[in-house]
Amino acid sequence: MKERATPRWLDVLWLIFLGGLALIPPIGELHKQEFLLIIGIFQLLENRFVQLAGKPGPGLAVMIKITLATVLINHTGNVAAINSDYYPIYYLPVMTAAMYFGPLGTLLWTAGASAAYTSYLYQAQQNFTITADSISQLAMRVLFFFFVAMTINRFVMQYRVQVRQYQAISETLSEANRSLKLAQDEARRAERLAALGQLSAGLAHEIRNPLGVIKGSAEILSQKLGNADPMAKELAGYIYTEVNRVSALVSRFLDFARPTQLDLGASDLTRVVERCLKTVAEQGACARVTVLRDFAPELPKVMLDQDLCDQVFTNLLMNACEAMGEQGGNLWVRIHATDEKDGEAGVVVEIEDSGPGVPPELKEQIFNPFVTTKKSGVGLGLAIVSKIVDAHGGSVKLVSEAGHGACFRVTFPAGEATQT
Repeated sequence: MKERATPRWLDVLWLIFLGGLALIPPIGELHKQEFLLIIGIFQLLENRFVQLAGKPGPGLAVMIKITLATVLINHTGNVAAINSDYYPIYYLPVMTAAMYFGPLGTLLWTAGASAAYTSYLYQAQQNFTITADSISQLAMRVLFFFFVAMTINRFVMQYRVQVRQYQAISETLSEANRSLKLAQDEARRAERLAALGQLSAGLAHEIRNPLGVIKGSAEILSQKLGNADPMAKELAGYIYTEVNRVSALVSRFLDFARPTQLDLGASDLTRVVERCLKTVAEQGACARVTVLRDFAPELPKVMLDQDLCDQVFTNLLMNACEAMGEQGGNLWVRIHATDEKDGEAGVVVEIEDSGPGVPPELKEQIFNPFVTTKKSGVGLGLAIVSKIVDAHGGSVKLVSEAGHGACFRVTFPAGEATQT
């Protein structure tokens, strides 16, 4: 439920004030109570009226109050309405205009209220002789209308400026909180990667030594057996093949755990990506895939370790081709400079496929070790990609939406990167 702009006790005070005006003698003045009641009801319902009326609402509200004030003093003047003691009722539309409009609008509406009040001057001339003192008194009342209106408008304008400042501060704090949350998430992910890296390195080193012994033994056994026992030789071959597979897996663990040593050089990222596309094509992974290139011209060079970046883009391109399966599809490769609003100059590479995409529940964990969408995958490929890109001072993100193919955005800063 929406919170009320004003508490209910203020509405009660309004009714008490207007009731007091209605009870001030002479009570029998024609229609005085009725018009005061109408003014009170409209004042209470003003916010709802302005909301329903839309853009012209504030102007209509001021106009209605001027009309009600004019009719009220017409029924409360003894002989001429301009002599009515209720002339301060014009402060109500004047103050309303000061709260809704700027200085110019306030002046115009105050002039309209003053004109409505002074319109009864002709009626007064029919019954009285207008003296210089009467004109002075009338001018003083009108000038006080303007004085009150501009005083209130000044405070309202200052309040609006403060509100805009508070809103800007609030937006800045919200953005800072979002950035802080992202930084905390990145820090937690880095901690997990570091812990898993140390564990992986220890396990990989311990596993590699016995694997070497098993592999060597299988080779010797196969040589010794020759053709004497075909079954034993076949089993020795299985041992040799599986040991090679496990050894490759251990090597990937070590790649993930090993500190990244960069050999940086100014490179054209377009050429690096083209070389990786050629490598993937030669391996036959993208046989039924249509590659759609969108490379911006005159891109700035970035500081890269080309061997490691070959590993990054080859991995991403292979994943994209494998995600589309045997039916194939479209592979979009886009390279462009970073937007000016991003602040830091750099180059962005987007690799998007037309496959099934990444499940929403895995989007946040896709770069964590051992998280994979492949049935036979280990889940280290994207973790290694993220580690290499982070070492270059860049970033890699999954930016695709649910129901669309996966789109990975890799950003490298232009200029010197921090060597680690």
